[in-house]
Amino acid sequence: MKKKKILFVINTMGGAGAEAALLSLFGELSPEKYELSLFVVTGQGELVHRLPEYVTLKNKRYDDSSVLSAEGKKRLRKNILRQMFQNGAVFRNLPYLIRNSYSMIRKGKIYPDKLLWRVLSDGAGELRETYDLAVAYLEGGSAYYVRDHVRAKKKAVFIHIDYIRAGYTRALDKECYRYFHRIFAVSEDVKKQFLKVYPECAKRTDIFYNIVNQDEIRRKATLPGGFNDNYDGIRILTVGRLTAQKSYEIAIEAMRLLKQRGIKARWYVLGEGEERRKLEELIGRYGLRQDFLLLGAVSNPYPYYARTDLYVHATRFEGKSIAIQEAQSLGCPVLVSDSSGNRGQVTDGVDGRMCKLTPESVCDIITEMLSDREKMKLYGENAAKKRISNAGQIRKLLQLVGE
Repeated sequence: MKKKKILFVINTMGGAGAEAALLSLFGELSPEKYELSLFVVTGQGELVHRLPEYVTLKNKRYDDSSVLSAEGKKRLRKNILRQMFQNGAVFRNLPYLIRNSYSMIRKGKIYPDKLLWRVLSDGAGELRETYDLAVAYLEGGSAYYVRDHVRAKKKAVFIHIDYIRAGYTRALDKECYRYFHRIFAVSEDVKKQFLKVYPECAKRTDIFYNIVNQDEIRRKATLPGGFNDNYDGIRILTVGRLTAQKSYEIAIEAMRLLKQRGIKARWYVLGEGEERRKLEELIGRYGLRQDFLLLGAVSNPYPYYARTDLYVHATRFEGKSIAIQEAQSLGCPVLVSDSSGNRGQVTDGVDGRMCKLTPESVCDIITEMLSDREKMKLYGENAAKKRISNAGQIRKLLQLVGE
């Protein structure tokens, strides 16, 4: 039987949650039945080395440096500048850029990345093949690229974020979502927010939870690695990019309050991003250089999860956090902020706790949790019992190619 040709498109292949979920999704697709390809809009990202050998990278040129490292950011800027002028993309989109920039200025919030995705997708060139299914695995650049520059019998798109809070609009999209055969939201909250903007897409929008390989997570947690500072107090862990969305300034202030209360704890963050310098200044200002540690991105975070006392994910908004699912898979007691995306992943008082997104609330709930270690242990045990079934999710996708 002839293999079905499926193309996936993503903005970058840097070390973030959506990219990790895509790699897990590839692991669920049979190379005997499907001819799988990947195109990366920016042509950059270190996770390309983790692609299964049966997935063909379609980029003619590719940079495997991290999009979050200092050197990687320099290369990314150079790649973006080159791509903006390919095929006259920036000139063709000049009215679009002016119109949407003005709209953002009027609203008091400018999103340069959202403006550039249209230009970058137009400058990325076209693929000559025709696919049975083309999947835009992220909103923004990959969605625009699949809509405008890919030939496919069916087209699907994934939404991973709170569409409204992330700054997207119909004008930015040029209403591209109206033209996809299927729209997959990674959580109920994500679906709800998206349909506020595109209510006419309701019948074509479905929930598709992130693919998470719990067995592999647990295997990797047993490998060498993790904390190496011989600290004998409470270890608190957060995993995520250093971006404004993750609200690390709240966590830093909460750590300052914990220290004032005399709680012997150290907070570790795994991740990299544009907010590093700002956060380092805040950490220094509060005298927390030994108490709040930015460890950067690591290739295997799971030994850290396995050895932490408490996992905290206090963010402004999420789609569906893979970091929370990873922590739960490894039996970590979890504290999350009561925000979109997070609230659907933790049942307060059953498999974790929930707090308001303020330093005081984060500190108060951490203090409360640490005062009852038996209850914390129960939260972790209940979290570890959660089973993630991937088969049903995969079927939703493969139905588009007649499977």
